[in-house]
Amino acid sequence: MLNNEIVLRPRFKFDVEINNEDLLSRFESKKNNQNNFIVTRIDDHVFIRFPKDQQHYWSPQLHLEINEKENCSSTVHGLFGPNPTIWTMFMFFHFIVAGLFIAFAIWAYTNFTLDNPYAMQLFLTLFMVVIWFALYLIGRMGKSKGENEMSALNNFMKKTIMNF
Repeated sequence: MLNNEIVLRPRFKFDVEINNEDLLSRFESKKNNQNNFIVTRIDDHVFIRFPKDQQHYWSPQLHLEINEKENCSSTVHGLFGPNPTIWTMFMFFHFIVAGLFIAFAIWAYTNFTLDNPYAMQLFLTLFMVVIWFALYLIGRMGKSKGENEMSALNNFMKKTIMNF
């Protein structure tokens, strides 16, 4: 599940032979019975994260959506990811780099068609590709830094579901 080398926010899905309300109540009861994780429930969604004093910049959180499948069974959809604020900032940087890439490419093409010098614009366009790869590598480093924490979140989820 956590072995995917390309995806920065790993997802998973599995079925459990337990009613979704029972599963949700298991997580709800874990909220007060332990202090290693912060468990928050909103409708069919459960968010599991580390307490503030144990978090670092790249600390992951686990978002679970527990849907009723049939009588006494549920489907659990999970998503590991960084704090939503960090992820939004990260995606904003990607958007800015993509926008600048397009703008510089248009500028370079315009200068090329007008027979004006376009080396600087071409350099800036290619530099945006380098920045995009750097952003990707930074995200990968953050993911690898949080892998032990992802395993801890995953183990907590499995224990809560299976060993109640």
